[in-house]
Amino acid sequence: MEDKTEDRPRVVVDEPLDGRRRVMIDGEDVGVVVTADELRGVLRRAGVLGEDDASLDNPRLIEWHGGGPDDWPAA
Repeated sequence: MEDKTEDRPRVVVDEPLDGRRRVMIDGEDVGVVVTADELRGVLRRAGVLGEDDASLDNPRLIEWHGGGPDDWPAA
């Protein structure tokens, strides 16, 4: 029998705190970012995004807390 349940997002981006957003990948804290470009860099270095990937609005990959990929209050 095939498991058809969706996988949980690999990446969790917490709500902004003092303009910073904490990033978790597979449950591991990988630091904080203050811009979408910084987040892309973190995800590329971790092998989550490829060099050509730019979209951060894939809910199967990223779970956003306290705002989405366009919410960067300090940027």
